[in-house]
Amino acid sequence: MAQEIERKFLVAGDFMPFAVRRARMVQGYLCSDVERTVRVRICGDRGFLTVKSAANERGWSRYEFEQAIPPADAEELLALCLPGTIDKVRHWVPVGRHTWEVDVFHGDNEGLVVAEIELPSEEDTFTWPDWLGEEVTGDPKYYNAMLAKHPFNRWPQE
Repeated sequence: MAQEIERKFLVAGDFMPFAVRRARMVQGYLCSDVERTVRVRICGDRGFLTVKSAANERGWSRYEFEQAIPPADAEELLALCLPGTIDKVRHWVPVGRHTWEVDVFHGDNEGLVVAEIELPSEEDTFTWPDWLGEEVTGDPKYYNAMLAKHPFNRWPQE
């Protein structure tokens, strides 16, 4: 069973000078509830089908199964997804011994920028880059599946 251990943060500074590559991603959800999500993603010219469980109590760890699928199949499956699509550009930013994934959202989530780091264990430490902001790990409103249902640009202004 594949375990994903991930921390998620808002971005509060300019990470772009440090990005080493980027790719546009479009994704939708065939299933999205509190216990599981089934996601279809197109990243560049590749397709993926991903199943994720609910996160643990801390919101850091969960089961993840991801399988590459032909892009044409991913396109067909996207048409079957629940309403709400995620459109973002992912930037990979190496910092210390880890690589951050920084997602710049577009469409209904325009204006939201989130950084994620995947760790080998919950006890692992990492370098905190200057451009990193508030931690939002475990806050369900920042999960992509939730952003598809309740986009950032429809959140009440705080």
